[in-house]
Amino acid sequence: MAAFFIEAAGRRLRAQWIGGVAGRETPVLVFLHEGLGGIGQWRGVPEDLCQRTGLKGLVYERWGFGESDRLTLPRPLDYMAQEAEEALPDVLKACGISRPILIGHSDGGSIALLHASAHPENTRACVCIAAHVFVEDITLEGIRGVLGHWEGGDLKPRLARYHGANTEAMFRGWAETWLHPDFRGWNIEACLPAVACPLLVMQGENDEHATLAQVEAITGGVSGPAETCIVPACAHSPHLEAREDVLTHMAAFIAALD
Repeated sequence: MAAFFIEAAGRRLRAQWIGGVAGRETPVLVFLHEGLGGIGQWRGVPEDLCQRTGLKGLVYERWGFGESDRLTLPRPLDYMAQEAEEALPDVLKACGISRPILIGHSDGGSIALLHASAHPENTRACVCIAAHVFVEDITLEGIRGVLGHWEGGDLKPRLARYHGANTEAMFRGWAETWLHPDFRGWNIEACLPAVACPLLVMQGENDEHATLAQVEAITGGVSGPAETCIVPACAHSPHLEAREDVLTHMAAFIAALD
């Protein structure tokens, strides 16, 4: 279906339905992209997962990404909490979604956990891929490496294909926030006990941005049932690097929901 625009937290965001508009009481797969991501960078994974599960889906671009409103810098250090507690509820309301199954990658996975914590009554389930709940040295080292590709490689034009005029502010908003000295203490583990929905936590065994301590903290901290999937020979994007295996695992998890 064609993309459309919605208002969320006072900003204009670009969104797209997969498989048609869903009914209000129907579970819907809602995809939350990574810190440098957007609709096109899912590379068809949402469409494939919706087809396998028989469910409709929604993808959207957060503030500052793709064709959504441009980000205002500096980005607030609690931006993920704002996305989870202010913007995402408005997105769901605007699209008539009352029972989301959240599929989040990296920043999107952290936002999914924060939303499930703040809104346990209507979050049907979460799939978190390479989510963070605290900052590690390996995370900052990985971001510095990405910054090097931005300054001296081809990352900027590759991102510009998806984000156009938003590219510069989007990248700075991500890199400068994560590398800000005051962000080093960012930690959302305190929110995890309120996450009561079924949870699938996935991470590549060779993730360049995190250790398995992230997975252990998430599964050990939530109050609901949590399943773990460590994807072999994969880095930070296992849904792209081991697409078939990850899709199969996610589809099985979703099919097992009541």
